[in-house]
Amino acid sequence: MATLLSSPLPRAFTRAARIGLCLFSSACLYATTANADKLDDVFTVVQTKSTSAQKSQVKIDGIADQTDNLLQKYKQVNKEIEGLRVYNAQLEARIQNQIERIAEIDLAMSQVTVIQRQITPLLIKMLDGLENFVALDVPFLEQERKDRVATLRFNMGKSNQAVAENFRQVLEAYKIENEYGRKIEAYEANIDFNGDGKERKVDMFRVGRIALLYKTEDGLEVGRWDNATRTWESLDAGKWSSHINMGIRIAKNQAVKDILQLPISAPEAAQ
Repeated sequence: MATLLSSPLPRAFTRAARIGLCLFSSACLYATTANADKLDDVFTVVQTKSTSAQKSQVKIDGIADQTDNLLQKYKQVNKEIEGLRVYNAQLEARIQNQIERIAEIDLAMSQVTVIQRQITPLLIKMLDGLENFVALDVPFLEQERKDRVATLRFNMGKSNQAVAENFRQVLEAYKIENEYGRKIEAYEANIDFNGDGKERKVDMFRVGRIALLYKTEDGLEVGRWDNATRTWESLDAGKWSSHINMGIRIAKNQAVKDILQLPISAPEAAQ
């Protein structure tokens, strides 16, 4: 038995074993190489899918951004549309109002001829009334006021002046006369306060239409207009000269406004 175990293997068997080992090693190496190739293919497929997924996500993100932008634009357009609806409604109301005004203007224009025929006689009556008023009023700036009325009458006869302009000028004259009653004024004038037909230069002081006073240049004579008698009335210079002089200075802005004591007639009872 010991002899059998210690005897060398046959040479043919040893060669066969080597060949078998080589074949087994080759098979194992082939199997390993094949498995590696399969893993590479798997990794490649996974990498490709991952890349595709990333690209898809980028597209999805882009589409989401575009959708959000479109949504914001849609909301903005809706706001603009609502604003335009409100604006259009307001314009429609204004247009309707303008249509009504146009209708009123058309009606007024159709009556222009009748109105013009009525305005001219009215203006003549107004000028007559103004002329009479100036003649009966306190005689301050008498010539200036009479000239104004005369100019208005002359303008009434002008062929190149519209009726509307005549009407405006007459109303302006009435406005000026109305303002006279609310102001104080000092000016120089020549009047015949003695009734001897000789005019003398004096300083006039007017308080609306309630007082018209005069003072000579030397201050020795003072007086007032009495509209009831339509005459000039002399006053005591020692008593009234300083008051009248102060009123003249106030009217010329040469003194501070203050309460004045003046000789004013008592108001008449209303008729």
